[in-house]
Amino acid sequence: MTDEEILRKLEDCTREAPRLQLETLQTILEHNGGVSYLRPYLQNALIDDKTFRRFVPISSYDDYAPLINRMADGADDHPSLLSVDPLICFFYSSGTSSMKPKMIPQFNSTHSRAASFLAHQGSSALLRRLFPPGPSVNKVLWFLYAGNVTVTKGGFKVMAASAYPLHSNSSSPSPMLSMCVSPREVILGSDLQQQMYCHLLCGLRNPNSVDGIRAPYAAGLVRAFRLLESKWEELCNDLENGSVSSMITDVSMRDAVAELLGGPQPELSKTIRTAPEGRQFGGILGKLWPNLRYVTCVSTGTMEQYYPLIKYYAGEIPVLGGDYFASECCIAINLDRTQPPEQTRYVLLPTAAYFEFLPFDLAGNHGAAEETVDISGVEIGKMYEVVVTTYRGLYRFRLGDIVRVLGFHNLSPELEYVMRAPKAAGEVFTERDLMSAMERLQVMLRDEAMVEVTEFTSYSDMESKPNRVTIFVEVMDGCFFLQNDKVEESTLVLRKCCSSVEECLGGLYNVQRRRGDLGPLVLSIVKPGSFDRLIQVAMENGASASQYKPPKIIRNSEIVNLMEASVIMTVHSTAYPEG
Repeated sequence: MTDEEILRKLEDCTREAPRLQLETLQTILEHNGGVSYLRPYLQNALIDDKTFRRFVPISSYDDYAPLINRMADGADDHPSLLSVDPLICFFYSSGTSSMKPKMIPQFNSTHSRAASFLAHQGSSALLRRLFPPGPSVNKVLWFLYAGNVTVTKGGFKVMAASAYPLHSNSSSPSPMLSMCVSPREVILGSDLQQQMYCHLLCGLRNPNSVDGIRAPYAAGLVRAFRLLESKWEELCNDLENGSVSSMITDVSMRDAVAELLGGPQPELSKTIRTAPEGRQFGGILGKLWPNLRYVTCVSTGTMEQYYPLIKYYAGEIPVLGGDYFASECCIAINLDRTQPPEQTRYVLLPTAAYFEFLPFDLAGNHGAAEETVDISGVEIGKMYEVVVTTYRGLYRFRLGDIVRVLGFHNLSPELEYVMRAPKAAGEVFTERDLMSAMERLQVMLRDEAMVEVTEFTSYSDMESKPNRVTIFVEVMDGCFFLQNDKVEESTLVLRKCCSSVEECLGGLYNVQRRRGDLGPLVLSIVKPGSFDRLIQVAMENGASASQYKPPKIIRNSEIVNLMEASVIMTVHSTAYPEG
């Protein structure tokens, strides 16, 4: 199909969204209605959408875990547990909320492949419409990391969804590889820091051929650009000498990059060294890659915090948004990717899965109304948790994503990605509340002490009496907060900020604080590199660097222990006097 045909088909789908949603559900039930998971709920062969929603309960990952484990172990009955289609492999979830990512089964479903093809090809067509490919400037500095592939007891491969095209046994290589400025060995490497460094070095070696810079998520781009700053001299030296830094210990990656360098490049190195004027990296991307036309990544939800920094590095280069795709299924596509994150509208893909929406409100009644609505029942301005029934064995599955309905594109809802859903009724603030509070903290620290926040997360201790919330903050290496002779001054600044931050944590939090149900907010500064350690541990447990998103609300004791072990300074809020 041509790009225009693909985009026309996407447009036609949105015009027929309600009808296509019912057809999608009918197709799924006709194909998989007899599987073990559904059998207790569906006794009647003729099931419509209302009957399906009445008899099949809303589910979460825990409902599938025993069946998934049996499939992974190679149980004899696994072909009929969740799907009648052959099991291909498992995809890891992002590993954000726990150290061990969840496994999502991937079945060889014709219908799922068709829906995925339309979504991904539509996304590519939209990008090509904005920036038609040229004959010579056609490479992408793509921060891709295939990650490790593990094998289950039953012999099934487990990998990140974004890595599947890179690990496929197909005789033809993935088109993604031919687009990348980096050789395959860099993408398939196993050490994130080494891979990022080599991606950057390969991009600097061929500056005139780079058309775009890409990463799945904004957090990944920021990590790479910060490494560009911190390893600047080393990168320039490698170009000048035609060698690869001794920090690259992966032999196959080192050899592939050395071959790409093609020997010493003194003139290129000289040109590149002068790009950051006075060691200032604002607008550096256009100076290093003169033919660069765009930077693209997902920058909505918690990724929004990184957008200003990406804009700082990009300067005049457009920063484009990504799409709303998940390991479970594709959900919605970004038809106007030139919009900033706060104005991004994702258009629901009516053939990707069957979608339901569970009403959600910020007053603490999370999912209180257990009755879902379909796409015809959503209301503009209201928030919902997304519930999906997929071609690949998930039925009325809570994705854990909160979206707001902004309008409709033809008959398909336009969605704003808001945040991850609260996991427990006792949680007293949301990701969105935390991000608002941290925006206040960043402004205050910048004004008071010229300190830049690089990352943050939080933890609610519900075992302490009263309950207590801790926010862990990492600041830019070298700032005065980290100097031993500035401890007293740093503490005063931080305590002043802490009380102000507490007031921004939302109505529910502050009501409980005034009642005394919550103790004073704890604000802890952690050592530089603490969040890098977090992603390293997550990767050791199977998470993909491409898909990893730093958690904003910690619900895992192991992550809490890692953070607490890194604390170098702590203050308590005085916003509410203790009674």
